[in-house]
Amino acid sequence: MRTAHPTRRGLRMTRIAFIGLGHMGLPMARNLLKAGFTLTVFDLVPAAMDELAKEGAVRASSALDAVQDADVVVSMLPASRHVEGLYLGDNGLLAALKPGTLVLECSTIAPDVARKVHQAAKARAIELLDAPVSGGTAGAAAGTLTFMIGGAASTLEKARSLFEAMGKNIFHAGPDGAGQVAKVCNNQVLAVQMIATAEAMAMGVANGLEPAVLAEIMRQSSGGNWALEKYNPWPGVMENAPASKGYSGGFMAELMAKDLGLAQEAAQASGSSTPMGALALQLYRLLLKQGKGKQDFSVVQQLFVE
Repeated sequence: MRTAHPTRRGLRMTRIAFIGLGHMGLPMARNLLKAGFTLTVFDLVPAAMDELAKEGAVRASSALDAVQDADVVVSMLPASRHVEGLYLGDNGLLAALKPGTLVLECSTIAPDVARKVHQAAKARAIELLDAPVSGGTAGAAAGTLTFMIGGAASTLEKARSLFEAMGKNIFHAGPDGAGQVAKVCNNQVLAVQMIATAEAMAMGVANGLEPAVLAEIMRQSSGGNWALEKYNPWPGVMENAPASKGYSGGFMAELMAKDLGLAQEAAQASGSSTPMGALALQLYRLLLKQGKGKQDFSVVQQLFVE
């Protein structure tokens, strides 16, 4: 349950730097502002900073500028290389942060990279959590994200008010990197569900069924899943789904391909068998070759329609 004054609920850090204001980061930062936190923000796109500046955030000239005197750093970046560059590269943030700083790294990255950043943070007495999210842009805007958190349980309790300002479900997945493992497992299931839904929708329509009727039958039956419930890939079935908007918005296919690649890396590292995940990765890479990487991941529907 969210409190009215999260900054007073045992969290003494109030100076927050937010790095990365993309489709997910911007609404997450906005919800921190709405909850009463003070933010300094940085993104490579000035318009994103300008938008939040109108709502009370302070614009920074660089990531290093943003974290000056920060007690908390929140980052939401596209991939592992961006996170490594931000924290560990030349002029990396860890070298600039004071001991005791709390870092919430919310990007979806390789578990091994997350552990590498954790180790570097510990060497400087910086408390870090890997905290990838699920819920998409709609969840980010509504403040209903699910956070999958890796790191010390005591650090999570220090950060809980921040997470509550941005999300609804907060899970401690386990030690360093565990949040990333949970996230790639979740997204592998999501991709496989979306592909299964798309191929079934195409088969049913090709055999004369009305798409909306078929979708409702499956939704209410044993084939029901999240894609049928919230995110149908067939155009026109759900008015607000990306499929009904030319597959625009939402979660880009290229990001799903990235996450499926991370899942395969994790599977190989543990010797796990993931044939469905491997096939899903092949199909999403095919979408990228077709130039559809910037479209929502439900565009996989088009692979099954002539």
